[in-house]
Amino acid sequence: MGAWATARIKGIAKSTLEFILEVSKSSAPREFAGLLRAEDGVIKDVIFLPGTESSQVSATIRLFMMPNISIAGSVHSHPTSNTNPSRADLALFARVGGHNIIAGAPYDMRSWRCYDSNGHSIVLKVLDIEFDDDDSDLVLL
Repeated sequence: MGAWATARIKGIAKSTLEFILEVSKSSAPREFAGLLRAEDGVIKDVIFLPGTESSQVSATIRLFMMPNISIAGSVHSHPTSNTNPSRADLALFARVGGHNIIAGAPYDMRSWRCYDSNGHSIVLKVLDIEFDDDDSDLVLL
């Protein structure tokens, strides 16, 4: 399994958060799940692993499919406005890193929260940064 991102996370790129919210909205009422990757302390990428399964009540990430890359945490959606982590969410957070986002309906800039690896709510700054043309929000593995 890949390593946790070791660099201090400064925030998430606004365009990456907007991408997450759009994927959440288009997946509803099914949950979606992915991993977060940071570059220079900024979360820029959403990684979708092969074998990820989703339903109206859960999304399962096959962590054994993760390549040897550094990740900052996870992201997934809830089909309701409840952005509180479940027991299963907390178990995932403990395994994947310190910045875990849950997006809830209506999937706008006010309907998401970030949690540390212990499930405590943390502030994640939204950064209005420009990407190079080669940068991407989505990484399919």
